[in-house]
Amino acid sequence: MTAFPDTSPILGLPYILSAQAQKHVTHNESIRMLDLLVQLTVISRTITSPPASPAIGDCYVVPAPASGDWEGQEGALAVWQGTAWAFTPPQAGWRAYALDEAAGITFDGSVWGNSVILQNLSGLGINTASDATNPLAVSGDATLLSHDGAGHQLKINKAGSSDTASLLYQSNWSGRAEMGLAGDDSFRIKVSADGSSFDTALSFDPASATTQAKCLSSGKLTVAADNVGLIDTPGAGGFVLITVVHATYPQSSHSGIFCYDTGGSLACDTIYTGSSFANLGTAVLDGTTGSVNTSSIAVKTGQLQIENRYTNPWTYSYTFIGGL
Repeated sequence: MTAFPDTSPILGLPYILSAQAQKHVTHNESIRMLDLLVQLTVISRTITSPPASPAIGDCYVVPAPASGDWEGQEGALAVWQGTAWAFTPPQAGWRAYALDEAAGITFDGSVWGNSVILQNLSGLGINTASDATNPLAVSGDATLLSHDGAGHQLKINKAGSSDTASLLYQSNWSGRAEMGLAGDDSFRIKVSADGSSFDTALSFDPASATTQAKCLSSGKLTVAADNVGLIDTPGAGGFVLITVVHATYPQSSHSGIFCYDTGGSLACDTIYTGSSFANLGTAVLDGTTGSVNTSSIAVKTGQLQIENRYTNPWTYSYTFIGGL
């Protein structure tokens, strides 16, 4: 014959046994425990010593290291009975509401922790459902990200240069504009008419801090003394503005504006050229073609040639208009 237990298997409430004297004592102990455990609420789980003037029914989770009357009761529920503290050991899975935190807490069998864990979630949906592709999903009229007393940054990080870190703007789930680092480390703004084919409207090179637009692109080229540098043209024909980047030389004398063709009919026509900048048309430049102390330009298939006949390296700034 199986012996009948003295307490209930889940909450550990004491049973009234047959032929038991003072049954009210056992009954009242069960009521006391139910009063504690039903709608369990604790004042705090961080106070390590008993408060000086508790009210009857005040309940705490005893943290470590406990002192005073709570010493040795770490993790237990402590309830003030009017003359002494009563301690109830929790069981794994018990939940309580901590008033000082305004949050739910749960006992996992060892410690009390937050009932709602917001770290390392596999997904979070706010007014919608998240999925594997969009582990954070928000559906609403607006999303607010604000400062905490100073500035605020939104960081979008990618694993490597060939990956993508961008913002994609959609219309009825079809992409129409994208901005960010898409496939390399140049910042680009792209647009699309159909959501599948995107054209770069504006890009920024991180190394040179130069800009390229759909019909406007710019850059810098440094050419050693008595040497030739090559610039790829964005299209077979267009306009180019070139000037020497130098703090002491007048820009007008070392600048030029040209209309070029680097396609099937090579040509380079001068719109404006300074006194120290020469247009050598379709000549093949070799670093000594032009006059000494002069910069020269000439065209070849798909490229502009820039020759520096000065004794030091010179940097040239260029801007293309059209040609894309």
